Amino acid sequence: MQEPRRVRLIDVARRAGVGKTTASDALSGVGRVSQPTREAVLAAAAELGYSVNTAARHLRGGSIGTIGIVLPEVVSRSAYYMAFTFGIVTSAAAHDIDVTIVSPSVSSGRSRPIRADGLIIGDPLSGDPGLPALMASGIPVVTQEHLPDDVDGAPAGVVWSSHEAGMLRLLDEIDVTGARHPVLLVAPDATDWSRQLVSGYRKGCATRGFDPVIAPVSFEASWPDVRVATERVLQAHPDTDVIICGPDSSAIEVAAVLGRQGRTVGQDITVVSCVDHPSLPFLTPSITSIDLRPRDSGVACAELLIDLIEGRAAPGTDVEFPISVVARDSTAHPLRVHA
Repeated sequence: MQEPRRVRLIDVARRAGVGKTTASDALSGVGRVSQPTREAVLAAAAELGYSVNTAARHLRGGSIGTIGIVLPEVVSRSAYYMAFTFGIVTSAAAHDIDVTIVSPSVSSGRSRPIRADGLIIGDPLSGDPGLPALMASGIPVVTQEHLPDDVDGAPAGVVWSSHEAGMLRLLDEIDVTGARHPVLLVAPDATDWSRQLVSGYRKGCATRGFDPVIAPVSFEASWPDVRVATERVLQAHPDTDVIICGPDSSAIEVAAVLGRQGRTVGQDITVVSCVDHPSLPFLTPSITSIDLRPRDSGVACAELLIDLIEGRAAPGTDVEFPISVVARDSTAHPLRVHA
């Protein structure tokens, strides 16, 4: 019994009444193909059961059909980066592209080239010895946030958010509580994200006549690190009435430290977060946060990188990604000490 003949690209082209090149461009989403022609080719492919031979397509195009992600080591315990990565994978899958993780610990001094058509670097870290090598790899790079000042070169594209504006909106929510002694828990100069947060915090404090207090913690701070930093700042600044938490999920540990010290969040002190987390709506009280929309941010980075690889975007493309503040119970009422 003979197997049915595999449908070829020329069969789709003939069914749609176009040339083979036009059919190929229509199916791959490139080239100057009118929308009616593209729809006719897609309909013909669906009718005939044609599937694109992606391996052959990538071979002919000199690509391997894979993009790489470079992430901070904190990813293994970060809900933010897990969602960010899922967004990238989802977008790449829709384009029939694979995703590989490029370890930041081996990104410098590599003995072999990176096997990817392009890279996405999440939150480039200042002082990362791997960044220069990645930027000099010769393949398109999209960064989530801008590069640190200590790294030469420019990425092919940037997806960034105005975290300074996010911090200023967060301070507007804090105003409801009457708090006047805020502390910011953050790594001040680690990334563009943290630098923007510090800038917004200082501007907001200056406008309100507050003394800015910054409690430095590592960008990749673990919960024990957060616990120690929180205990130290409360000892040094006992009048603290709001802690603004930078690191992902750090608000959970900060709230726990306050509880052990007999402080009640939402009554004599409050907590807000610069990164939303799935658990924060369910704490008591729920925690006001900046929603960075990590999954959608991952999609935006992947879409920009794929557009750069396939020639639909020009090198140097800069995309602002919108973020917002989610007001919850921790900033809904005046603190009792200010009532």
